[in-house]
Amino acid sequence: MCYGKGRHMGTRYGDNTKEPSPCVFQYIEAFFNHMRVEKSASNFTLSSYKTDLSQFFVFLSQKKGINPEEVGVELINHNSVRQYLAQMQEKGLSRATMARKLAALRSFIKFLCRENILADNPIAAVSTPKQERKLPRFLYTREIDLLMNAPDLSTAAGKRDRAILETLYASGLRVSELTNLDKLAIDFSENYIKVLGKGGKERMVPLGSRAREALLLYLQQGRAYLEAEGQASPALFLNKNGQRLSPRSIRNIINKYVETMAINQRVSPHTLRHSFATHLLNNGADLRSVQELLGHVKLSTTQIYTHLSREKIKDIHRQTHPRR
Repeated sequence: MCYGKGRHMGTRYGDNTKEPSPCVFQYIEAFFNHMRVEKSASNFTLSSYKTDLSQFFVFLSQKKGINPEEVGVELINHNSVRQYLAQMQEKGLSRATMARKLAALRSFIKFLCRENILADNPIAAVSTPKQERKLPRFLYTREIDLLMNAPDLSTAAGKRDRAILETLYASGLRVSELTNLDKLAIDFSENYIKVLGKGGKERMVPLGSRAREALLLYLQQGRAYLEAEGQASPALFLNKNGQRLSPRSIRNIINKYVETMAINQRVSPHTLRHSFATHLLNNGADLRSVQELLGHVKLSTTQIYTHLSREKIKDIHRQTHPRR
């Protein structure tokens, strides 16, 4: 049985002691404050981590026949983490999903060690499943044109949706970066967007002429019809209730238009980001510039798009060379 707030913990768990260990739930709030303030984690990351950690605590509680709130620190050990990983594999979760869940767990355990709650890191020797290097999906320019022309510009929502699609493709923003944009983030005089990316890092992204036109049309003739009476939201993109659009809403908007088109693949906001990078490289942009525009910390993350370009070259060779 673990103990909650209000009792002195004594020694760290992991030392040779028979004292009951603290309940992990009492450290959750402090952990997320740490992630928010010191790590500048996005709301999307925090939400994902909450879900992933909750699932791990449920797993531990089911093994011991207790409530998740009663899970003690002593249950977080090398064996329990390995068993959790095995359960995820049995459920057929993708390597990417397992890697994300382990990343959340690593961060939490590292925090417990830093706060002297755990004496040793039980996950240090657990390796993250290697992820398959998949080439990102992208749209061809003709498909981009179809998608951009899909919204009905006679409605306020249609003007907003056109602006969303053009901005995503013109700037290569992550969906969370797009939804976090405020009106003041757009500099029409210099044609730049001020973007707050991962880790709270700010970057300036050029605004293309078509995206500029779509944004001006939305701001001048559409956004006012979506504003809630008496509520002045700073958000750039609003829903029908005058509130900031969520990442899920953006995905739903894109899905709505894709369903009307003859595109035989799944399209997400990230597909437009992939298309942005791929088309830039295919038309001669250098890798470092694309890295900067995408907000990638590591050049190796951007290099996957060069592999994509090579695949295109191979396809052209196979289709056109007489001795293919």
